[in-house]
Amino acid sequence: MLNGFKDFILRGNVISMAIGLAVGAAFTAVVTGFSTAFITPLIGLATGSVGDFSSAQFSVEGTIFPYGKFLAAAIAFLITAAVLYFCVVVPMAKVQNRFAKAEKADIKAALRDCPRCYTEIPAIASRCAHCTSEIEPDPEALAIAGLPAQR
Repeated sequence: MLNGFKDFILRGNVISMAIGLAVGAAFTAVVTGFSTAFITPLIGLATGSVGDFSSAQFSVEGTIFPYGKFLAAAIAFLITAAVLYFCVVVPMAKVQNRFAKAEKADIKAALRDCPRCYTEIPAIASRCAHCTSEIEPDPEALAIAGLPAQR
């Protein structure tokens, strides 16, 4: 029973996920600090508040609604999402596209029906394997397979 748990914990994806969560939490703290220290006061100045609007609130019948904290959290979220997208997702997509291997086309995957006996044959076939009739190969399938057009 404990061996199965040990195998589960020591798998690479679980450890990678734990490291990713720790780095993500640290990154979120940095972005939240940046947002609180710089972005929130700048927005507060632009909107006419006195610097920081994270303490902004309103009350209805004695109940206080601190909407400034929500705005500060929303701004921190947007900054975090933008930085992750532009600094992690976009570069990783470019790296993956650069190193992605082009898959070879399976020349037998494209099928069509024989016009004489109506059995399925490869689209590049020039003769039906069932009725032995001569057939014109599909030019698109030949191009995909990288084979020359037949006359």
